[in-house]
Amino acid sequence: MSLNFTGSKQQKAFLRKLYIAYLIDSERHNLLSLHKLTEMPRRTLQDAIAALADLAIECEFVQDGERNNAGYYRINHWGAIERNWVAANLEQIISELN
Repeated sequence: MSLNFTGSKQQKAFLRKLYIAYLIDSERHNLLSLHKLTEMPRRTLQDAIAALADLAIECEFVQDGERNNAGYYRINHWGAIERNWVAANLEQIISELN
């Protein structure tokens, strides 16, 4: 099944948010682990995580230690996005981002 993406900048930004949200919801990630896994620039990751709220995806940083950056991100609610759809189309989403 093809998702028929045009590769526009807006669509890539949308897919990037879905991909990052999926990774965060799949296991505990902080900015460093997301950077290593995706090879996306840290600033891009920070912007995408901050913009998850634009999709009504509730994401929070859970402090886990004394240092400010010690912790991990957690998805509390996917909003109108269907997580199972993202999981089922993950390969194509990654392909569109590369």
